[in-house]
Amino acid sequence: MKLDILAIGAHPDDVELGCGATIAKEVANGKKVGIIDLTRGELGTRGTAETRDVESAEAANILNVPIRLNMEFADGFFVNDKEHQLELIKMIRKFRPDIVLCNAIDDRHIDHGKGSKLVSDACFLSGLLKIDTKCPDDDGWQEPWRPKHVYHYIQWKHIEPDFVVDVTGFIDKKIDAVMAYKTQFFDPNSKEPETPISSSNFTDSVIYRARDLGRLIGVEHAEGFTVERYVAVESLYNLK
Repeated sequence: MKLDILAIGAHPDDVELGCGATIAKEVANGKKVGIIDLTRGELGTRGTAETRDVESAEAANILNVPIRLNMEFADGFFVNDKEHQLELIKMIRKFRPDIVLCNAIDDRHIDHGKGSKLVSDACFLSGLLKIDTKCPDDDGWQEPWRPKHVYHYIQWKHIEPDFVVDVTGFIDKKIDAVMAYKTQFFDPNSKEPETPISSSNFTDSVIYRARDLGRLIGVEHAEGFTVERYVAVESLYNLK
């Protein structure tokens, strides 16, 4: 299946937190969207790789995303090298997305910055004719494919966005998808250790960040992204 948008995160729940409302809106607009998680989040303080597998599948169902897969790279220890780039290139060529959404360029968790650069590099290399790849599920050699755009969502740190997406009407679906990760986020009955993302304040911050970005553009909620190159428009009237 060719995808319009491929959202990639270092861990299950990165995509939901960073751009879940944008995904929900694009799906509602008829776009074909898929999600790739680089790791299973096996080093997370709360939950297990197995529970996060179940939670990520539930979150994908909430967002109505038909394709979600996990690269099973090593949580905390994957690197941006040829081996990992080639594995991602296979997926980029398999799904041929026009747009790739990926981790913040700099963030509290070291995997986020690493994942951001790994995905960006793989998107570029995927367009090179002399890199040969075969995807295990397909017959024959893959054709080169380079996404038209790579956009980075915003995570823990308050990075100033280059553009924002009006996601009014889709914030509830985003929060539902986030809270599908029952082991990770606020649960007053949980006996697991506290983490920076397990507090009610963190969950609230996801909403008030969207509200604040929305306020700045005159809408109810918005999500922000940074870009690797200029965003081009055909007319000044395309800018809201």
